[in-house]
Amino acid sequence: MKVGVIGAGSMGMGVAQCFAQYNYDVVLVDLQQEVLEKAKGEIYNNMRFASFYNKELAVQDPESILKRIKFTKGYESLKDADFIVENVPEQLEIKSTVYAQLEEVCPENCIYMVNTSCISITKVGALTRRAKKVIGVHFMNPVPLKPIVEAIRGYHTSEETISTTKSILNSLEKEVILVEDYPGFVSNRISHLFMNEAAYVLQDQVANPEEVDEIFVKGFGHKMGPLRTADLIGLDVVVDSLNVLYESYQDPKFRVCPLLRKMVDAGLLGRKSGKGFFEYAVM
Repeated sequence: MKVGVIGAGSMGMGVAQCFAQYNYDVVLVDLQQEVLEKAKGEIYNNMRFASFYNKELAVQDPESILKRIKFTKGYESLKDADFIVENVPEQLEIKSTVYAQLEEVCPENCIYMVNTSCISITKVGALTRRAKKVIGVHFMNPVPLKPIVEAIRGYHTSEETISTTKSILNSLEKEVILVEDYPGFVSNRISHLFMNEAAYVLQDQVANPEEVDEIFVKGFGHKMGPLRTADLIGLDVVVDSLNVLYESYQDPKFRVCPLLRKMVDAGLLGRKSGKGFFEYAVM
């Protein structure tokens, strides 16, 4: 089977790597050649060090994984794709452009898996002529290491699409939790409140970043605190998602913390920029 992955950022490259590890042919599409080259390098390094993070993983040759992934700026290679995983930014205008291009090349039987943080799956389905074949598939980051996927049923999503999607995700050894379609679903409707409020705590000088995250890691048993989680996701992505949640619910609890906006404006985006709430080595 062939899977098209749209967007080669941190989430998209993880999705591409995960499918390639399970012997799928992957087409990874991004508009920027430098993003594709960076994704290729990071997938190679992720495969080299995978066994250090999870001793139960079988050692796989990075080169053999990369051979299963086609890195391209064009959509033409998706003409025989069995399903698509879309990972573009949380802005409906961008998604509209992407799905218009997908509709021109993808076969009728192709399923669209929308890897969105917060945007309604029903709204995305309306951008296509195949709403029955549109389903939310929210992977957790880092994708190759997380055992579950939050799947979201849009208003028109068919039972056949749900069944096929579950089978595909199960083949990646992912447990599927199916939820209903309200913006943010379960994971991001809750987790983004954590990250936003953690930013407010910093803004109010209640604690420093290390102290905030230590309370969640040592006090609640989280593997990662809300601020490192925001850095991993990308602060720009967090802000875009909070904007969607606020627009969708008109609830002030989703208003973006001014400190978060300021950091994004300053280019402090987290891991991908080398600095967010914490500092990181940039490859």
